[in-house]
Amino acid sequence: MTKGLLLGALALVTLGITAPAVAADLPARTYTKAPDMVPVAYDWSGVYVGLNGGWGNANRCFDQTAPVVGPEGCHGTSGGFAGGQLGYRWQMASWVFGFEGQGDWASLKGSNLSLITGNTNRSRIDDFGLFTGQVGYAWNTALLYFKGGAAVIGDRNDILGANGALIATSSGDNRWGGTVGAGIEFSFAPNWSAAVEYNHLFIANNNTTFTNQNTGAVISSDHIHGDADLVSVRVNYRWGGPVVAKY
Repeated sequence: MTKGLLLGALALVTLGITAPAVAADLPARTYTKAPDMVPVAYDWSGVYVGLNGGWGNANRCFDQTAPVVGPEGCHGTSGGFAGGQLGYRWQMASWVFGFEGQGDWASLKGSNLSLITGNTNRSRIDDFGLFTGQVGYAWNTALLYFKGGAAVIGDRNDILGANGALIATSSGDNRWGGTVGAGIEFSFAPNWSAAVEYNHLFIANNNTTFTNQNTGAVISSDHIHGDADLVSVRVNYRWGGPVVAKY
């Protein structure tokens, strides 16, 4: 009995000594943490093509230079326009650079009574094209950009009689000028985006000679001037610049 108790006590002492030693020899438990997920970075780089449509207005003033010299008055022209655009962008960090060509059919019309002749001076813009460079700043799928460059405008002008009949018309003029604008664009799908854009068109002044449409006789010469403002909604489809998830 005593011998059994001694053996049991010895076993307990042995376990008490070896157990901590075995535990100390075990490697420390390591913990791994999944990497933090960074929000998806949208890349605006690539070629894009799209459609646009909107509303515009222009201010047109006639100053007669012959046979009488003096102001004939001004009028506003307004109407809708629609067309397309093709461009390329590349992104560096959050900065986005690009260039674009845009062409639109337009129907901006307006008129006023001449202060000199009493006839009606009528203007219309039938079409326009924009050739611009862009610089913008992106917040993931949102892009704020500014643009500027050259513009060409299909500027048409007529003289109407008291009964509204066409008396004289000018030869079709395509007037070169400049444009500045800005827009805000949002991506709503991996390769699709929509934007709202504003452009101011600086239309070059032009000296126009009006001739009678029946006889070809010169009726008057006018210095015509004024600029235009355009607001449009745009939808683009882009190739390239995939969405990249960063870890």
